[in-house]
Amino acid sequence: MANRRLRKEIREAARGLYELGAIDGKTMREFESLRLEEPRAYSAYEIKRLRLRERASQAVFAAYLNTSVSTVQKWEIGENKPSGPALKLLDLVERKGLKALA
Repeated sequence: MANRRLRKEIREAARGLYELGAIDGKTMREFESLRLEEPRAYSAYEIKRLRLRERASQAVFAAYLNTSVSTVQKWEIGENKPSGPALKLLDLVERKGLKALA
């Protein structure tokens, strides 16, 4: 909870600096691209839907996410849940597609 509040305050401070002209648009875009908030959790259904939207096999999807096919399979049946870097990569794929990881 404290981490979420801190991230929100940092975003608000950066936005205030931008509005005051203390940082330029490029710097603000770079800051926002850091995505300081924690990526959301994905359900098994959402992971499979995302993979199918990208028209990727489990093997191709796993390669882009730098994980194993069995890991993707377990995510898609709900046996395991992605965490850490995998969640950030899934978030990136959801926002920009697999091509963003190429």
